[in-house]
Amino acid sequence: VQLQASGGGLVQPGGSLRLSCAASGSVFRIAVMGWYRQAPGKQRELVATITASFSTNYADSVKGRFTISRDNAKNTVYLQMNSLNAEDTAVYYCRMVVIKTDYWGQGTLVTVSS
Repeated sequence: VQLQASGGGLVQPGGSLRLSCAASGSVFRIAVMGWYRQAPGKQRELVATITASFSTNYADSVKGRFTISRDNAKNTVYLQMNSLNAEDTAVYYCRMVVIKTDYWGQGTLVTVSS
């Protein structure tokens, strides 16, 4: 399984970005997918997850601003990020957990700055 994250970039405070993570292989539809982030000098933290049955979970810091979704036909998970602020600046990673194994993408940098 390989995960390819994309969509990061520089955005002004209050702006929006949508991250995508495309997965190879045939197990995407049964996998739990997640987005994590790591800010400079901080530990990696959970942002959001979505199960195979489309149940979602969010970190308190992003509730109401971020939305995780998945398209099983495209083997892709998305993270729509709205109302971004400087504290959202981080490298964002996607993660797949399937059959008791987890896989990580390479990360995509999101910078929120004016």
